[in-house]
Amino acid sequence: MRSHLLNDTTAESYRRSVTEGVERVARKLAATRGPFTGVTPAELAPVVDAVDLDQPLGDSSAALDELESVYLRDAVYFHHPRYLGHLNCPVVIPAVLGEAVLSAVNSSLDTWDQSAGGTLIERKLIDWTTGRIGLGPLADGVFTSGGTQSNLQALLLAREEAGTADLSKLRIFSSECSHFSVQKSAQLLGLGRDAVVSVPVDATKRMQSVVLAAELEACRAEGLVPMAIVATAGTTDFGSIDPLPEIAALAAEYGAWMHVDAAYGCGLLASTTRRHLLEGIERADSVTVDYHKSFFQPVSSSAVLVRDGATLRHATYHADYLNPRRTLAEQIPNQVDKSLQTTRRFDALKLWMTLRVMGADGVGELFDEVCDLAREGFELLAADPRYDVVVEPQLSTLVYRYVPETATSPEDVDRANLHARKALFASGEAVVAGTKVGGRQYLKFTLLNPETTAADIAAVLDLIAGHAEQYLGENLVHA
Repeated sequence: MRSHLLNDTTAESYRRSVTEGVERVARKLAATRGPFTGVTPAELAPVVDAVDLDQPLGDSSAALDELESVYLRDAVYFHHPRYLGHLNCPVVIPAVLGEAVLSAVNSSLDTWDQSAGGTLIERKLIDWTTGRIGLGPLADGVFTSGGTQSNLQALLLAREEAGTADLSKLRIFSSECSHFSVQKSAQLLGLGRDAVVSVPVDATKRMQSVVLAAELEACRAEGLVPMAIVATAGTTDFGSIDPLPEIAALAAEYGAWMHVDAAYGCGLLASTTRRHLLEGIERADSVTVDYHKSFFQPVSSSAVLVRDGATLRHATYHADYLNPRRTLAEQIPNQVDKSLQTTRRFDALKLWMTLRVMGADGVGELFDEVCDLAREGFELLAADPRYDVVVEPQLSTLVYRYVPETATSPEDVDRANLHARKALFASGEAVVAGTKVGGRQYLKFTLLNPETTAADIAAVLDLIAGHAEQYLGENLVHA
């Protein structure tokens, strides 16, 4: 069994195995004609269940053969131009190369004596990102597993900085369109979900700063503590960006920690034409960025950034076997001092390779392309009498609803839209997402693939309308 360990004696076997795996994936990517096969859980589960994990196949070629039937054949392929579903991006090749390197070397980024250069690369990228944001000379941060963890850590810091022993008095303010991880974080931090005050949005799905001001004043009048304001720079459903300058001013006035969830909108940091949309983010106390959304990185690649690196001490614990206190005096850079995680992958290498090969402008151009595409998609939807589109996009999402020509109940329209999404997914021809607006069922395009065209969008709209019309027609016949 030692022949399977990666070391100096098995380097050639490693090369052959990985090359074969890469070749198979490359062939699969080249031959993929749709984002999905339409396989159902009932069809695929027996195939996976039939695998006897106690009976090894003996070699990687046989395992790859089997992998074709249990995974590769029916995977959802985000690189396909008609994958228009969730916030999943196609990935850039330099990042995939970085993934291959980091997996083989297997550095753990918790301590210097496990990562060395990896520690310095991650710190360099943190400095680069905080510089792009404009957080100032004391800024710092750390890579995380994703936006949910980044938001949790930011709100942990905000809770500790509030300096209030009575957690029941703490309040977090976020828009009604903010990410669910805000409520989840409040629960995990012992505050309870009721601690989150949901602030209404305007017609463009941006937080209403006037209402926020009133809520903050009410909070103060009731003797409660405004712990944090979470502004969203790119809501999951609408891509809307809250009024950051106004929120920053209110945070300063009421002594609240300002956190900006830019998990989606962080691509604007590299944009050559839209950076101004993030004006005000430089005044934040903390920021979430998900490189694996709008920087075209493989999952996972995220970070939480803070204006004052000293606040990261609230996540610091010292263990004698790992990061004893003496290492502080010795100026040994241990990233675990800043992180909620201990063992942690060298995910920063993917972004490093991307920037060293493509440059930030290259990434920004890709993100600008999908934002431009969203504008085209909006114009298509606005001109199409079959659809109601909710709001003009600031980023690259479009929320819309099929509306039949003949009058029918809102409930039937809901069911028709839901059916159309399911039928489209089952066909494997395209993938779209769904959400609710005002309690009604809507559909959503999340555009993160520069290879997607307006023609693709138009074709998918025709498919959706066809499925919805068929559903309504069949229901009418049955009625």
